[in-house]
Amino acid sequence: MGILERITRNIDNRCWDPGVKAFPVKNRYTAGVAGQKFFEEIKENGKFYGSRCEDCEITYLPARIYCERCFARLEEDNWIDVGTEGTVYSYTVMHQTKSGDHKEVPSLIAAVKIADSLLIHRLGECQPDDIQIGLPVKAKLKPKDKRQGGIEDIEYFKPL
Repeated sequence: MGILERITRNIDNRCWDPGVKAFPVKNRYTAGVAGQKFFEEIKENGKFYGSRCEDCEITYLPARIYCERCFARLEEDNWIDVGTEGTVYSYTVMHQTKSGDHKEVPSLIAAVKIADSLLIHRLGECQPDDIQIGLPVKAKLKPKDKRQGGIEDIEYFKPL
């Protein structure tokens, strides 16, 4: 049955078979106004921008257009450079791939606290035994000509 055909018997309304193995739908995700500024600043200037709610005294990273606590609108005047340094809030050492195969070199993933928020990203230039909660780290960005305006513009966080 084609997509424009009419169903005349409700027994036929169980599923739709498009006649192909893959449904050809393409989506485009947008980061929104505040998220776009976050990624543009990384790409163009190598800076992390967050938004500050003066009423709640909290800084969001990436920037938000409203405060998640009091719902106040956070104007661009309140977006600030929070720097590229933070501390390890939590971390994990991955010894297996997604499929469960053993990795020769383990991956290091951390929740890095910057301002009042957490960014989940890779750690680099360190060994699993070097990592501890509270470890100061700094973002290692790709060279400017290789940045595309996404989270992958941050190669990893490295210990200071």
